[in-house]
Amino acid sequence: MTFMHDREAAFEARFAHDADLRFRCAARQGKLAGLWAADLLGLEGAAAQAYARDLAAAGTEAAGDTGLIRKLSSDLGTRADQATIRARLAEAMAEAQRQVLGET
Repeated sequence: MTFMHDREAAFEARFAHDADLRFRCAARQGKLAGLWAADLLGLEGAAAQAYARDLAAAGTEAAGDTGLIRKLSSDLGTRADQATIRARLAEAMAEAQRQVLGET
């Protein structure tokens, strides 16, 4: 019985760890994309950081990139089309994963 309990505990720990990494990557992706968008919007300093934090929060609330795409499309208007936004989000996720995995 101990072997099965140990195995179950290991799977649960791995699941929790993976979920934490996904959440941290999504939050970091939102922040990186937010800084990019803030630059396009002409925001600097504290205003850019606040926008990035808001976008990071939006990215962790919706499944996938849907929430981020919707918010960025709305905020950016004609400054960036959906293809550009999707490409930037993919780049931001790749960078977020490098950063988060580098921290662990």
